[in-house]
Amino acid sequence: MAELSITLKLPFYRLNQIKALEFERLTAVNTQVANDLLGVDKKERKKLTSAAFKHIEIGSMWINQTIRNTNAKTKVKHFKQMWLEVNNQGYEVLKSGDLYTVSFSLYRGRKGRIPLEIHSASHPEVLDKLITGEAKLGTLKICKSKKGIWYALISVSMEVPDAIAVESWIGVDRGQNNIAVAALPRGFGKFWKGGRVKGLRRQFQRTRKALQQAKQLKEVKRLEQRERRIMTHINHVISKELVQFAKDFEMGLRFEDLTGCRKTMKQCQKTKSDAAKNLDNWAFYQLEIFTRYKAIRVGIPVQSVPAPYTSKSDHRNGVIGKRNGDWFKGFDGYRCHADWNASQNIGQWISFSCPLNLQSAVAAMVMADAKGWVNDSPSTGEASNWMDLSLA
Repeated sequence: MAELSITLKLPFYRLNQIKALEFERLTAVNTQVANDLLGVDKKERKKLTSAAFKHIEIGSMWINQTIRNTNAKTKVKHFKQMWLEVNNQGYEVLKSGDLYTVSFSLYRGRKGRIPLEIHSASHPEVLDKLITGEAKLGTLKICKSKKGIWYALISVSMEVPDAIAVESWIGVDRGQNNIAVAALPRGFGKFWKGGRVKGLRRQFQRTRKALQQAKQLKEVKRLEQRERRIMTHINHVISKELVQFAKDFEMGLRFEDLTGCRKTMKQCQKTKSDAAKNLDNWAFYQLEIFTRYKAIRVGIPVQSVPAPYTSKSDHRNGVIGKRNGDWFKGFDGYRCHADWNASQNIGQWISFSCPLNLQSAVAAMVMADAKGWVNDSPSTGEASNWMDLSLA
């Protein structure tokens, strides 16, 4: 069994104004405590406990957690907001009728815990596991969104089934024209178009430019955060559908390993000036992370494979072809969608290389034994010898 740690974002249910204002006031007090700690020498700060803050009305467990959080932020000079946080000993999750409650006490010297109702959102199964003891509680953090909604952030660790044994893999190619393309081995592909995302990025870019010219920098920052939230939501939706796609066909998921790609991808100034084409705005890693943790929960294996030549190679034989926009053309005139071809290469990847001499490569592939290879293309171990022959 594998262990998975997640954070549940649960809004409080019908939180009245008095409690909301009290959360606001105690958060300000907690932030002041954290800023006061920054004025203490680091060595002395590590020795402090809640006993040094007896004059503060916040409970000792909350203060101790604030001290730990402050010590962890070694480079911070000033806190704008330090949310109230407590470990798993300071609260409990219960169920009352159809609603779930979080019980805790914020004040020093009060043992009774006050239950507050929360929305289960999309996590009733996890909350039920917490109540039955199948999952373990982590920390509880009380925070407020920019819309003024108060949330309980609960970290949870639980055991999940080991990844199932699969014989086939679904390759996932990521890009800009198509955010993701997932293709079954030698089968159809599922496309997530990127046209809407491109339009949104250009729209936000035009609005930001107008706001910057008007010197409304706060609005610019607010707009950037809104854009980030929208793109994050889109990645959440796509990752959920990717996992469901793999689950339906009982296959694993394979991604390109794009580590360090920002250093190798070349962009001209004209491309970088267009928010829809600028690769620096491409949230490819976030999509992979979201897909991975969702896949772990349902036992779907996820792998990363090397990225070179996955877009330039023919999925039938591994020979380099030509890519022109959305289309890929093989050496024999074969044509297919370029992103679908790339996803096929990713899904079928075992270890293949791309020969330099096309005619010799085709002749070698005809005579080659396909055992252990991908579509008659040589394994990495024999690639160097084969390429030497093709160049001879």
